[in-house]
Amino acid sequence: MNSDAVLPCSVPDFGPLPRRLTRSVAIGGVQVGGGAPVVVQSMTNTDTADVASTTKQVAELWRAGSELVRVTVNTVEAAAAVPRIVDKLAMMGIEVPIIGDFHYNGHQLLSAEPACAEALGKYRINPGNVGFGKKKDSQFATLIEFAIKYAKPVRIGANWGSLDQALAAQLMDENANRVEPWDAGRVLREALIRSALDSAARAVELGLPAERIVLSAKVSGVQELIAVYRELASRGDYALHLGLTEAGIGSKGIVASSAALGVLLQEGIGDTIRISLTPEPGQARSNEVIVAQELLQTMGLRAFTPMVTACPGCGRTTSTFFQELAQTVQEHVRAKMPEWKITHPGAENLTLAVMGCVVNGPGESRHANIGISLPGTGEAPSAPVFEDGEKTVTLRGENIAREFVALIDGYVERRYGVTAAGGAA
Repeated sequence: MNSDAVLPCSVPDFGPLPRRLTRSVAIGGVQVGGGAPVVVQSMTNTDTADVASTTKQVAELWRAGSELVRVTVNTVEAAAAVPRIVDKLAMMGIEVPIIGDFHYNGHQLLSAEPACAEALGKYRINPGNVGFGKKKDSQFATLIEFAIKYAKPVRIGANWGSLDQALAAQLMDENANRVEPWDAGRVLREALIRSALDSAARAVELGLPAERIVLSAKVSGVQELIAVYRELASRGDYALHLGLTEAGIGSKGIVASSAALGVLLQEGIGDTIRISLTPEPGQARSNEVIVAQELLQTMGLRAFTPMVTACPGCGRTTSTFFQELAQTVQEHVRAKMPEWKITHPGAENLTLAVMGCVVNGPGESRHANIGISLPGTGEAPSAPVFEDGEKTVTLRGENIAREFVALIDGYVERRYGVTAAGGAA
């Protein structure tokens, strides 16, 4: 093969492909699809009937940056609690749309507690378990009728783990009659896609506008998810919710979700995402929100909080100080971001660098808005600081962390403060 040959490549030279144009869906005050920025959502793991704990967790997820929060609605008590949760959140100044997650008995719960139907921002319906046999159509219709009555959007969310078995059996029978039958995996992927699309078509027939429908078709395998959503995106213009279901715990869940969603987002597919992490013992539920934000931000699709470029360390950096400083800086700017979002708009675009030695430290620091190059093993005990490519000061001694954080705060004030932006202080 000629080593000078140029290999064909479908990936653009820089940046993701243009977003796939989908219908715009209004969920409370949040727009999903229609060219709007990709929306981050999350889900509580409290007993929804416990109003206090659920309200507290929704607030925590919202403060972390979740723009939509889903809650389980599985009992009459949970359904009755939803309006109270929404009211308590409103009293706290939190108006995040609450999504009701329904399985098996949603038609009964909304009939018993219509105030729940009215209070929710969106309903999530699983076509694989909304009903079985002759009851399926009527129970699905009941949920759609509530959505129409209260002008609510609906996510029709098919899932690999609760696939519509009747549809799967039908497609298996059809496949057996093909001249060249598909493999079983392809048939099941088709069943998942058809479950979502056929249910959406039925909802439209019942009177629900297509502009109030979001689709999802979740699986737990990376390659399967990519294949399913590519096909789903090619067959319609519904807004799509992305997520790798049951992604797993810790780094496995983060890596798997990022691998799958990263490919789809790069191809312009996806209007809202959730990272379905299994929380590690003692870990905050809001970590799934942070991972979703960081995925979107590192891909250049949105900006949520200043991101820190940090040295990984090597034999030149036997001190752990640069690691501790990077953590301190990241935690500081994330803690300040809720305030900065209001008082210093644009601060989320700030770039920071914490580097550990002279090899890449000065160069990487110059690329950031603010960067610090710490001394490596055997280097002079000084840390030059760079702002917008220019060296401004050299820090020394035991207070480097505090002084560098103060420099960051000062930079944010000068560049992003209301006065700096030309308005009144």
